[in-house]
Amino acid sequence: MTEPRTQARRRAADLLRGTGPRRVVSHLLLLAVALLFIAPLLYALGTSLKPQDEVFTAPPTLIGSEVRWNNYVEAFQFAPFARYFFNSFLVAILGTAVVVAASSLSAYAFARLRFPGRDKLFVLFLGTLIVPQEVLIVPMYWLMQVLGWVDSYQALILPFAFTAFGTFLLRQFFLTVPAELVDSARVDGAGPFDIFFRVMLPLSRPALAVLAMFTFIAYWGSFLWPLIVIDNVNLRGTVPLGLTSFMSQQGTQWHLMMAAAVLAMLPSVLLVVLLQKNLVRGLLTTGFGGR
Repeated sequence: MTEPRTQARRRAADLLRGTGPRRVVSHLLLLAVALLFIAPLLYALGTSLKPQDEVFTAPPTLIGSEVRWNNYVEAFQFAPFARYFFNSFLVAILGTAVVVAASSLSAYAFARLRFPGRDKLFVLFLGTLIVPQEVLIVPMYWLMQVLGWVDSYQALILPFAFTAFGTFLLRQFFLTVPAELVDSARVDGAGPFDIFFRVMLPLSRPALAVLAMFTFIAYWGSFLWPLIVIDNVNLRGTVPLGLTSFMSQQGTQWHLMMAAAVLAMLPSVLLVVLLQKNLVRGLLTTGFGGR
């Protein structure tokens, strides 16, 4: 089984290293797709540096008559964005920590532990992924009221901290770990928790990085749930909620909103850049099954 896989990987590597019209066309197509996705971001960046009266000029322009870096200062002064960024970082970091911890433990149980009904329970657990978030809003808000968590940080973190996505992602990686490593650890006297902490977790850093990145971005950009469960926006509001402060009856301050939106994108972009190597390795390894 290993020889056909090795030969297929060699042929793929040869194709990637090869030259010719096919390679040029593929690169041009990738460049066109990349520009298609980057264009809205560039337009948002240009709008954030325009004067207010030049946002909707016809025809549209990427750069205004002057570059107004002061828009970023005015955006932070328009609303308490320092507080919003603190709240978003707190919720995203704590939520990511809880998700990674809970998902890794449950994924290890579904991948390596034997107990009655394991596979059926895992399928039922995966079934929760097909339930839209909008369907869960009312029962979750009722639960937050019963617990007295409305307008609190735990209401922003815990309801979405135990999802099947992270469990599925890490389970797929744990299945690729050779069974000989686990068996040798058992022979040396290691228990289930020793195997988890000393064997599985050190090997699963790329997969954990992928899960942490996806989870951080999801918490950072969440809008619907914070909009419903947070009453005092100035105290516990997050960055997505803060962006709505630029919309009022007098009109929308589009140049300031774009400036704040560009700043709101920076943490996610920096996280992807820092975890780029682990991201590629994690995506390559978590997509394959194992024993």
